[in-house]
Amino acid sequence: MRVVIDARFTRTDHHDGISRYGASLIEALSHRADVTMLIHDRRQLALLPQVPHVMINSPLSPAEVFIARRINGLRPDAVFCPMQTMGSFGRRYPLVLTLHDLIYYQNRTPPGFLPLPVRVLWRLYHLAYWPQRVLLNRADVVATISETTRALMQQHRLTRRPIRIVGNAPQPGMVPRSAGPAPARTLLYMGSFMPYKNVETLLAGMAGLDGYTLHLLSRITPERRRELEALIPAGAEVVFHNGVSDDDYDHLLRSATALVTLSRAEGYGLPVIEAMAVGTPVIAADTPIFREVGGSAALYVDPDSPAGFSRAVRTLDDPRRWEAASEAGRAQAGSYTWEKSADSLLAALEEAVQARGSAPRPTRCEGH
Repeated sequence: MRVVIDARFTRTDHHDGISRYGASLIEALSHRADVTMLIHDRRQLALLPQVPHVMINSPLSPAEVFIARRINGLRPDAVFCPMQTMGSFGRRYPLVLTLHDLIYYQNRTPPGFLPLPVRVLWRLYHLAYWPQRVLLNRADVVATISETTRALMQQHRLTRRPIRIVGNAPQPGMVPRSAGPAPARTLLYMGSFMPYKNVETLLAGMAGLDGYTLHLLSRITPERRRELEALIPAGAEVVFHNGVSDDDYDHLLRSATALVTLSRAEGYGLPVIEAMAVGTPVIAADTPIFREVGGSAALYVDPDSPAGFSRAVRTLDDPRRWEAASEAGRAQAGSYTWEKSADSLLAALEEAVQARGSAPRPTRCEGH
């Protein structure tokens, strides 16, 4: 099967969640099918696997409306986009589009990196569900990353198309942390500082955690940092990193007591499964998505309870409790792999081909 994958959402400096999701699927699927990537900036290639690529317009360009004409010329058996916004006017190929979550219907602040006109359209787009239905129904099959999101999509009747799970996964080769040294009394938060991420409760919970340091790892605007700094309890230790390298993140993750997140909404929560993959326990909000991803391995707390968060951290002071959480996390993370996700994607693409009535080229045998 010849598959074209839209890689234009890949970052040019470091991966975010969507960027890593797409790049990881491309790598895994390239061992199962003939894959060609679509990019719009050659700098994206530094974060992408070495597979054939085609330069086309940015996904934010007005030319996106007519992009299918260019893709038709590539003669793909099927096309996959890790977002739902890819233009499809005049397409002659099976198409799988992706919806990661429904977060922005309740939290309508758009990503800050988008141009102002796009941010305005983003807000308008999420005022009602019908625009999402229009986009998703253009596909032959719709992908999403969790059963939780699929249930919400079905609840709101977002598409008439089949919805298939093409999940996230930790990066391959993540070796578990050393069993020797006792964990440092550090807590890590990896994620944005949007209001729904609920960092405020983490900060409030630090009032009961003398001796612990909370590391806020992600990039943050000066304005948002000032807002959060004003909420730090007296005497609490909180470090703003304003971004870390992959190596620094790995080092911190392998020494910390726990990765913590009390986010009220997620499509998946990739840092949770990445922490578990190296054996770092996870303390997470008691929400359906974290229950799905973390299984019985994570420690769950009420996202509105700073005291509950503090108590969960204190339970990990017991070395036996910490080791049990570490071992359970490693087992849970093992249930997610990019190979499984690539198999799910390939099945979705084949289903799209059947729905479209096309005849795909034979699928390449794995390892060839």
